[in-house]
Amino acid sequence: MTDSTWHGGAAAVVTLTFDVDAETPILAAGRRYADHLMTMSHQAYGPDVGVPRILELLAELGVPATFFVPGWVAEHRPGLAATIVERGHEVAHHSYSHRAPTSLGAAEERADFERALAVFDAQGIEIRGHRAALWEATRVTLDLIAEHGLAYDSSLMGDDRPYRLEVDGGMFVELPVHWSLDDWEQYAYLPSPQIGSVIESPRKVLEMWRAELDAMRQYRCLFNLCMHPFLTGRPSRLVALRELIEYAQSCGDVAFARCRDLAESAAADPTLLPRIPPTVTPDPGTYPD
Repeated sequence: MTDSTWHGGAAAVVTLTFDVDAETPILAAGRRYADHLMTMSHQAYGPDVGVPRILELLAELGVPATFFVPGWVAEHRPGLAATIVERGHEVAHHSYSHRAPTSLGAAEERADFERALAVFDAQGIEIRGHRAALWEATRVTLDLIAEHGLAYDSSLMGDDRPYRLEVDGGMFVELPVHWSLDDWEQYAYLPSPQIGSVIESPRKVLEMWRAELDAMRQYRCLFNLCMHPFLTGRPSRLVALRELIEYAQSCGDVAFARCRDLAESAAADPTLLPRIPPTVTPDPGTYPD
């Protein structure tokens, strides 16, 4: 970053983010899936094969990334988080169990949130940011982020640039996401539990993401790309990601950043005024529960 703005003068900023979910989203759908060995091996491919492959690609291209890791995954794969950090990347909070906050009560969500923090604390991993499971943050989620002094969240969709969120417990930066920049919508498929129905060509995905990056360069946006190692870690998809990164590097006006570093720049940007989370009060006489 070369100036006091969040973008440092770049036309667009790219954050490469990887949600290292492994088995957690499947177990969140039901403990019975632990005995579905095809499904469990499909998910284990992410941390066991995809992450090492991704780390090598990032090293070859010299770009940083942020890995959002559920506490359960870090706990069951000791050394995974440390390996990511040792390679110069960031590990961030992605719940403990990958259960959506919208499916939990306030006490359950707090317990899950703090259990993940305890895992990373025990492993000596500094946590500065958070992403809700399935991006389904609640008001409790935002309060927990502020209460525990995290610098940023990356779960909401209120902009395509960073913005600052103000809640009762304090203020932090929001690094917004969007479904169009998520590989889950392009590649995810499992018959049971049923996830997705179409596996798209990496050529199509590359074309779509490149078009979005070009447009974001015109509007000076945050290209916050969300990927999952059990999906994008597959060979043809990783080749497409390489091409996307190399294209962004060739543009000459695109910067790459870890989420924590971008959040620090955004927090110091005087042009980013605080916002409050969306407040909607549905009329009970009009809308059902």
